[in-house]
Parts: sequence; structure tokens; C-alpha cells
Amino acid sequence: MMDRRGMLAAGLAFAAARPAWASAPAFASQRPPIGERRFTSPAVEREIARVSARIGDPKLAWMFANSWPNTLDTTVLRAGEQDSFVVTGDIPCLWLRDSSAQMKPYLHLAREDARLAMLLRGLIARHARSVLIDPYANAFMEDPLARTSLSWAVDDDTEMKPGVAERKWEVDSLCYVIRLGHQYWRATGDARPFDATWAEAMRVIVRTFREQQRKTGPGPYRFRRNAPQPTETLLWSTGNPTRPTGLIHSGFRPSDDACLYPFLIPANLFAVTALRELAALCSEARPDPALAAEAMALAGEVSAALRAHGTMRLPGGRRVWAYEVDGYGNAVFLDDANVPSLSGLAYLGCVKPSDALWRRTADAAWSDANPWFFRGRAAEGIGGPHVGSGQIWPMSLIVRALSAGDDATIRRCLKTLRDTDADTGFVHEAFDKDDPAIFTRKWFAWANGLFGELIVHLADVRPHLLKEPL
Repeated sequence: MMDRRGMLAAGLAFAAARPAWASAPAFASQRPPIGERRFTSPAVEREIARVSARIGDPKLAWMFANSWPNTLDTTVLRAGEQDSFVVTGDIPCLWLRDSSAQMKPYLHLAREDARLAMLLRGLIARHARSVLIDPYANAFMEDPLARTSLSWAVDDDTEMKPGVAERKWEVDSLCYVIRLGHQYWRATGDARPFDATWAEAMRVIVRTFREQQRKTGPGPYRFRRNAPQPTETLLWSTGNPTRPTGLIHSGFRPSDDACLYPFLIPANLFAVTALRELAALCSEARPDPALAAEAMALAGEVSAALRAHGTMRLPGGRRVWAYEVDGYGNAVFLDDANVPSLSGLAYLGCVKPSDALWRRTADAAWSDANPWFFRGRAAEGIGGPHVGSGQIWPMSLIVRALSAGDDATIRRCLKTLRDTDADTGFVHEAFDKDDPAIFTRKWFAWANGLFGELIVHLADVRPHLLKEPL
């Protein structure tokens, strides 16, 4: 039986389902024909035309027009006022993290497109109901009564409820649920999604974060998987031992790989930001002073614990954010391309781009201090354990460009992204540092959307970088 990691590495899922439109000649549109697109938005189509007209490099313009609408074109299986279902691409399930991040690039258009706003409201509603099914699950089935269809998750030693596709506990999954609602509110001022079901889901999120502080015991979550990779399972079903500090335990990273030390620092920093966003929603969109106060109190507690336990010193004396710690004084420095990452903290709004501690941390992540930073003949960038050594994730390049303050860095990232698509017109999960023709996941909507988000951002704030040749 092939697990998710093996499937992605082999690229089998897309190969089996690759549509005919994906074999078009160079610079011909790689989007599905209009009649085969899962969801269409006039506002998105206008934005594609507006931004494309500002891009001087023809290949970069082609990649943008293919990639940015990929989530809408191919992954929206259901769109409704109370129920939208958005899959990752080649895996037909909804990941809380991925679906939130996939829809983020379109939020600024929600005010001018009623159907797009409806799609977003439906996804917020689906997220809330999913959390109420199981706040410890990371991925869900379209049918909330169905058992998992994921072959690698069927025999997991954990409590698999109907509707759950995979049950890897990841702090960031619940952060992204809050983030989508907050970003929708900020973009639209529309309070309709924030009903009683949403409010109950938010209370469950805060309760789950409290449980996973594990102040009086390990809490209710258990997970083990029979797999050849140790990153697919947890030691004794709860992970490596920790000393309670006020930080929130995470079983798995946003890559779906198991944490080495359960206090995952980027996820805790994201949790602080998300809890404050929840407090804002509970003060503005759906007034709930008690929940707002509880969210703020927890955010303050985790923030204090981060200051006390979340940093480390590298050889040479540089103080940086650690990637993971255990509360006993042990810490590991690395960075993984999946967001939240250390290098993605400014992009997520967890730190200011000028913050000195974060700048040192990001610089170290993009250096040999990070065991998952790679330099090769084709590119340099950050990968992660999920697909192995020597594999660079375009996501790391995109996030670096979105966080950079200088034109030179952004230009280098754009050029690398343009030149490592293997002439497919899309952004992949990972590519080989020496040969971009070797890559994983031709159909990975999160990376495509994030690339499009970068291009739209540059068109508005640094248009000269798109006009100039790379």
C-alpha cells in the first residue's frame, strides 16, 4: 500500500488524472476549458487581465495566468452559502490549512463579486462544522458521514470519526480557520458567516489549544501510524516528552511531518496572532466579550512562554527563534518551507519585517545553519523532510519574495520560480536542486495560488519589478 509520501514523490495522483488541457504547447493557456472549470469569477478574470498586462516577461505572465486561478479552476468541488468544499488538488480532501491558504489570494476581490463572497462564506461554514466534528483532525471528507478514503490513513491508531480524512494534530490547522474568517471580515465587513455554529467552533478551538498546553497531563489526543518514515507517527502516540511551559503542543508540522520536539515555535507564534484576530472578531463581527477575553488571555500566556522558551543561540552566538523546543532546554534549529515557517513569520503577520530577531532567524534559515536549505546547479532554497534531501519547495522562494524589502532578492526569487517550473506553467510542491525537471505534485493548488498572490502583490506595490526583464 502506497502512503501519501510515496504517492506524492512518485507523482502518481496527477499522472492518473491529468486532463488533456495540460499538454498544450508552450505559452498556450494551461487552464481547463471554460465549461470545465469548477468555479468562475468575473472579478478574478478581470484581475488576471489587469495584472498580466503589467508583466513584461512572457513566461512569467503565462505562469501567473495559469497558476493564480488554479484553485477556482480545479479544486472547488462544492460552492454554496453554507457549504463550500475545496480540495488540495491531487488529493480529493479538504485540508483546513490548505483550503484557507488557497482562498486567501482572492479575498481582496470578494466585495466586487457576490458569488466569490458566497464561496468564501461557505468555506468558513464548512471549516466551523469540521472543527466541531474533530478539532484534532487536519483533513476532512466531502461527505461528513463518510469514512476516510485515504489509503494511508485507514489503519491509523487514533480516533477516526466519520467525516475525518486524516487526524494529524497540527496547531496551524486551527489557526488557519481563524485566519480565513478574520481576513474575510477585514476584506468585506460582512458578518454573515459568524453565526452560532462558528462561535461554538471558536470556543472549541480555544479549548483545544488549552488542552494542548498539557499543564496537567497529555490530553485526549493520540496518534500512531505503521509507516517506514518516523515522521509519519508519534512516539508512544503523544510525541517526545515535554515540560509544561504555557506553549501549545503540536503533534505534526504544517508539512504533515511529526515534530521532533512538540513545541513548534512558528505554529505557536501563529497561534498568538490568530487568537488576537479571534478576539477582534469577537469584539466586532460577532460580539462575545467572554470569548474575546479568553482568546486574549491565552494569546498573552503563549506570547510570554515564547519569550521565555522560544529562542536559542546558534554557533557563533546569534540569538534566533528556535524551530522546536521541549521545555527542558533542548531546541532544534531548522526551517521547513511549509507555512507557518520561521522564514514566513513576517508574511503571516506574526512579526514585523524589520524585527531584528526575525531578520537574524530568516537569514539563518536561508543558510547552511538550516539542514533543509539546499544549493544546487538550478537553484537555492528551503525544502523539508517531507520529500527528502536536495528538494527545494517553490513555496520557500515565494514567501521569501513576499517578505523581502529589497528588489534584488525579489528579482532572484522571481527568476528562479520562472526557470524551475519544468515548462509546465505551474508551481510544484518541490523540485530537485540540480534538475527542475524532477519535481513532485504537478497539481498543488496552494503553491500555485501563493505564486499568484506574489505577482498580484508586486503588481500593486513594486510594478517596476514585473515590467523589467528578469
